[in-house]
Amino acid sequence: MRRTTTRRKSATRRKPRKKASFFSGKVRSYSIIGIFILLFLGVGYHYRDGFLYYLGFKSYKLKYEAAEAKRISDVRNYQVLENHQGKAIGLDVSEFQGKIDWTLVETIEENYPLEFVFIRATAGNDRVDGQFEKNWLGAKNREMIRGAYHYYRPNENSLEQAKLFIKTVQLKKGDLPPVLDIEKLPKGQSLDSLKIGLRRWLNAVEAHYKVKPIIYTGEKYYDDFLKEDFSDYLFWIANYNFYREKIGGDWLFWQFTEKASVTGIKGNVDVNIFNGDAEQLRFITVE
Repeated sequence: MRRTTTRRKSATRRKPRKKASFFSGKVRSYSIIGIFILLFLGVGYHYRDGFLYYLGFKSYKLKYEAAEAKRISDVRNYQVLENHQGKAIGLDVSEFQGKIDWTLVETIEENYPLEFVFIRATAGNDRVDGQFEKNWLGAKNREMIRGAYHYYRPNENSLEQAKLFIKTVQLKKGDLPPVLDIEKLPKGQSLDSLKIGLRRWLNAVEAHYKVKPIIYTGEKYYDDFLKEDFSDYLFWIANYNFYREKIGGDWLFWQFTEKASVTGIKGNVDVNIFNGDAEQLRFITVE
């Protein structure tokens, strides 16, 4: 029987691992972080305008653009006023103008006296303008010809809206006729239903004040929906476009801007032109 001998393998010596240097690891980490920081700063600098814009740090640019738009608007306002020498000029205001110092409200562009003002009284079937009473009294004390308007909400009961306006507004001799402000289309009802509602408001208000109301709306709304069916009423039309330089021949009033500045009123205010002079304006007031 052959004897089997097992050879022992000679043990191989492993080279001892070098200990990683603490400082070399730190340097590597800091280097990577430094590269990312430089990369981030580089990208940030390259796109600095975009970042600043979206973060709001370029408000000066926005202010400049707003100021430029206002300047252009002022130029147009002046040209329109120049084109209507002799016509009566007036405002329309609401609580959105805040508290008005009526003692300072005299002219626009320091050259055109303000003869009249329309004041928002009510909106819908439940909203009385928060500044109506103060504005109504302030305009009277200022001896401006005043008128009150109602902002009509198409999806609310027209007779309830008329009742609210009648309850809120007491017209006196020398005041302008009441105004119905219609700007929006109804939701969930037809145009015919809208027109029926408008007629009901107009009839109820006319029966109470014994004077035919005026209708306020935008020019497109007027052309598309009201001009034909409400031709028996006089209109106050809003149009701020640059192509429009003269009041329409069939318009009673023209609201030609919403970006005018008037002493005594903070922020922008609407300005209107009456299609006649101050004497003719008094002729259409309540007797």
